[in-house]
Amino acid sequence: MIKRIGVFGVALLGALLFSFALAQVTLTFWSWRVEDVAAYEQLIAQFEAENPGIKVEYQAFESQTYATLQTTALAAGEGPDIIHVRAYGAFEAIAGPGYLLPLDDKVPALADFPPLALDGNRLRRDGVVYAVPFASQTIAIYYNVDIFEELGLELPETWDEFIATAQRIQAAGYVPIGNGTATAWMDEILMGAFAPNFYGPEFFGEILAGETTFEDPRFVGALEKLLELRPYLAPQHQGVDNATAQNLFVNELAAMFVGGSFEIANFRRLNPDLNFGVMAPPVPVAGQTPLVSWWLDGGYAVNAASAHLDEAVTFANYLASREFGQLFSDLLANISPIPGVVSSDPLLARFIELNQNSTPYIMLVGFRYQEPTGSVLVQERLPGMFAGNITPAQVAKEVTEGIARYFEPFQNR
Repeated sequence: MIKRIGVFGVALLGALLFSFALAQVTLTFWSWRVEDVAAYEQLIAQFEAENPGIKVEYQAFESQTYATLQTTALAAGEGPDIIHVRAYGAFEAIAGPGYLLPLDDKVPALADFPPLALDGNRLRRDGVVYAVPFASQTIAIYYNVDIFEELGLELPETWDEFIATAQRIQAAGYVPIGNGTATAWMDEILMGAFAPNFYGPEFFGEILAGETTFEDPRFVGALEKLLELRPYLAPQHQGVDNATAQNLFVNELAAMFVGGSFEIANFRRLNPDLNFGVMAPPVPVAGQTPLVSWWLDGGYAVNAASAHLDEAVTFANYLASREFGQLFSDLLANISPIPGVVSSDPLLARFIELNQNSTPYIMLVGFRYQEPTGSVLVQERLPGMFAGNITPAQVAKEVTEGIARYFEPFQNR
């Protein structure tokens, strides 16, 4: 009798396991974040523990090929169930054709997200949000704490103080600012760090409304200020790319580095012993509140052609939860736009504090929807400006003319 019951029990267990296997759904999740595989596996494990009927497979692809791979798959009616999408123009390229599932009424937590974060994943044509915002980025100035203490330097607040600080660092034998100008997108980062405090918080809204152009004296003047940095950038800055600039900073040859909040984890990986902090970009006049550039880095979307829409929406709701956002921020040292997420990381907390007075990263947020994008236009011209081959006024004129090809308000001025 015992043996017969045992055989029956084994058979019953086998049937239950087979039934469970049939009930379990596997979602595929594509991303370009190759460097974040381990963190996402941990984030997914938390979801799977709470949702035993759903398994999620994270697949990361090289950033350079990701957009083509993604678009090709979606156009064929295929692709993953969950799609890590970039924001703004890159987002509209796949949301516009109808490849993504509208999430406004399927992820209730989206109602509490900051409007600026949602706008990066909102299709302008219909005003619908098609992805859960995943991270924001902010530009500021990193500094080597030990070098500043060695030289007895206070953190500069005004532009004049910043230049004086750079001069003292240079006199002591260090590179003041590790950045070079050979990597075009990093030239735009330099513009994004220093220019807003000179063109002001109202400029972004005025430019989108067509009330002014990039030939506005405020913008031209901001570009002129960038040229004052040239003596303090990496030596022979025209040949220094981003990787070299990063190495100057992490190897403690440069006292400062201008970059985004996304650099924190990378700097720690490159030099775990590096003692560094972050400061706001300098303001023109003492007493002004520093203004920083901010943008949404992308979002998590659901493939409208997914065979497992219910399960994918369940996962999307997890991706919008404070539980996910907190673990995401802790693991990746990234700023989560999810309300209520806090950071015990002092550098991340400082970026979040700086975000309280921010302006959109102008070319990415405002002019990356059509060709030539604002970013392409400035990135093609800023290296020449830093080299002295083109003036700030010429840069502003050519950027305005390029955008005027599709931006009607510029055509009538």
